[in-house]
Amino acid sequence: MSGGKPSSKRKGVEKYEDASVNTEVELHVEHDAIFHDHVPIVSYYNDRITPLLDAVDRLRQLQCLPDIVRKIDENLKASISELNRMPTRLLSVADVMAAFTGIIGYSKESLRKILVRGEIDEYPDEKEMHCTARLVEKLNQFSTELHNCSDHTKKFMMNEIEVLEETKGIELPNILPHAAFLTILQQKVEEISELPIRFVENVWTYIEGVVISVLDRHSKNYHQLQLFIRRVAHQLVAKMKDRSIDWVAEIVQMEKETGYTCNPEYMKEWNKLMTQQHTVIEDIMQIGRYYLVKIEGFGDVKVGHLMEYKLILPKAFDLKMRVTTYWKIVLMRLVDNMALHLQLSIRNLVNKEMEKEIFNQLVGTAGDVIKRMLEETLSLLIISVRS
Repeated sequence: MSGGKPSSKRKGVEKYEDASVNTEVELHVEHDAIFHDHVPIVSYYNDRITPLLDAVDRLRQLQCLPDIVRKIDENLKASISELNRMPTRLLSVADVMAAFTGIIGYSKESLRKILVRGEIDEYPDEKEMHCTARLVEKLNQFSTELHNCSDHTKKFMMNEIEVLEETKGIELPNILPHAAFLTILQQKVEEISELPIRFVENVWTYIEGVVISVLDRHSKNYHQLQLFIRRVAHQLVAKMKDRSIDWVAEIVQMEKETGYTCNPEYMKEWNKLMTQQHTVIEDIMQIGRYYLVKIEGFGDVKVGHLMEYKLILPKAFDLKMRVTTYWKIVLMRLVDNMALHLQLSIRNLVNKEMEKEIFNQLVGTAGDVIKRMLEETLSLLIISVRS
């Protein structure tokens, strides 16, 4: 059997194996052919995509450029700011005078803006440095306090009656003594005499704070000059405050000494009030003790206490109307004069007094101040070198 022909089953296996081998060979050949055919396509793709990728990288770098520039700019500004904050050392007389001139020049312009012109761009968020607005508020408050000091309805006309009794003289009965008017005027002025002085002190304290703040800001890089300028500024403001107090005391005294006005409203207002004199006196004599009488310019007034002064009531009413009318003018005059005085004083301070005072103090002692500043700078330099 062994030498015979192979069986049909064996022949089938051999054919299957041959077919498998041939198929595997064919697959390898096809794979190699496909790879060979696609190599140029892949290479072509790489050649085309690489420049595009490079362009994308460059574009990305260009997009980052503004951020890089911004960061460089921020670092540069921070370095400059830090450099500016460093104290500047004054090494010669020329350095001192140049620094002094710059500080005064910048300070004067800042003070003109906030104290004279009412500009707020240098201190937009600091309301205390909006000076003209704050000064107007202080002036309005002063006016309100002055007017609130007077109560023309309390014990109506009793003060006038008492003064008329004590100032009467040997004269015609229809003559109103000028001494009576002047006595009441002096009493009223004395009652408010402290208010103008307190107002002036308050305003100059505020101005002092503003001036020192501005000078400190413009001299912060010159420590030696800053201390000197601050001391001189304190002295100057104190001097100007004393002048204002003396001026206020003088105008208050003037109001005590003489009753005078050229304002035509005085006679107009007095005549208007006097038209009700007869009616008011009749009402006083006909009503009960606690009855109220309506008087123009005063409102409802208790007048029961006046019934026993019938003979002197006409004079007392006339005097009351004169004093009331004139007192409005006095208060208005005080407020107006105060406003004008402060405006002039502030302008003088900014435009003339500050620079002149600091300059005189700087060079008025034969250069001793400058010499001490330079000696201090030299000592600091020696210490820094040794350390």
